[in-house]
Amino acid sequence: MLSRNQVFIDAENESFFLWGARQTGKSTLLKMLYPNAVWFDLLLSDVYEKLSKQPSVLRENILAHKENPLVIIDEVQRIPELLNEVQWLITNNGTRFILSGSSSRKIVRGGYNLLGGRALRYELYPLVSSEIPDFDLLKALNNGLLPRHYLASSSKKLISAYIGNYLRDEIAAEAKIRNIQSFSRVLEAAAFSNGEMVNFTNIAADCGVSSPTVKEYFQILEDTLIGRFVPSYQKKPKRRVINAPKFYFFDVGIVNYLLKRGEIQLGSEAFGNAFEHFIYTEIFSHSHYSGLGYPVYYWRTASQIEVDFILGDNEVAVEVKATANISSRHLNGLRKFSEEYKTKKLIVVCNEPLPRLIDNILVLPWKDFLQRLWAGELMK
Repeated sequence: MLSRNQVFIDAENESFFLWGARQTGKSTLLKMLYPNAVWFDLLLSDVYEKLSKQPSVLRENILAHKENPLVIIDEVQRIPELLNEVQWLITNNGTRFILSGSSSRKIVRGGYNLLGGRALRYELYPLVSSEIPDFDLLKALNNGLLPRHYLASSSKKLISAYIGNYLRDEIAAEAKIRNIQSFSRVLEAAAFSNGEMVNFTNIAADCGVSSPTVKEYFQILEDTLIGRFVPSYQKKPKRRVINAPKFYFFDVGIVNYLLKRGEIQLGSEAFGNAFEHFIYTEIFSHSHYSGLGYPVYYWRTASQIEVDFILGDNEVAVEVKATANISSRHLNGLRKFSEEYKTKKLIVVCNEPLPRLIDNILVLPWKDFLQRLWAGELMK
């Protein structure tokens, strides 16, 4: 069993939500960490039917225990009404809850109870490199990093089922999308925009829907943790900068399938795009798992000078290059950024075999970068 980096910092005696897309490993992690918890799995039809008809049964079951147990409710978004019972039990019985689910969208949009600050919030993402013994970069870029997909000898059918059953059907149903075909077209168009600034107008024209509809669909992808926007870094710029955010899916394997990339090999254009996406997911996951919570931006000027990722308050600037031979032209964006902002670290992540220092820019092989990232050395 793989050991996960999500350790629920500061949650020892607190109730908390654990959100994450399907198959990120939420249930597996919670069963490993809390084997003695009382468990309500709302994917089980009998449990779902009983509690959906009479939410008070949850309170009655828990009060019947001689000792106040730790209670886990899995897929809690399926019955939002249970959260009123949960709040009562936290307040009046001191019960500790762990509430997991694929997203809080249904709860938030339905105006249901999110416990008013009585529960912390955590998220679980696909696997990261430091969680995998003998990590294989090409396997990660081809299969993606959802645990079941990464570990499979062949992941195509698994990813196809995931996209069909979950992304197209379940999310569309939860979001009450009437036109499934238009949502599917926008989903595929979003894959073409992965790692790029999103032009809602162009996507709307390509997919035959309105621009507001495209924006709504992208918001659904963000609300359900399937994708996220990376904002532009705009702190007191001297140069005119681009304001539009970039968009990334939560897993590189999903993008591969939607784009019909075929096998990704070292040196290909697809490798470069997938490699940048992978590094982003590692940085984003570290920000949350470490408890540091530093924001991640990108920086691009109107004259097309760009740095892939800005970490924190311009503390670390990271450029991702798939090449094994970094030259001066690859450093231009970092140099221009350092002219505008005082930055602690300027880093190029690449495929070179050994680290180098060029002026004040650290050129790091991707393995070295990830080792330093997960060792907590980059944000010092």
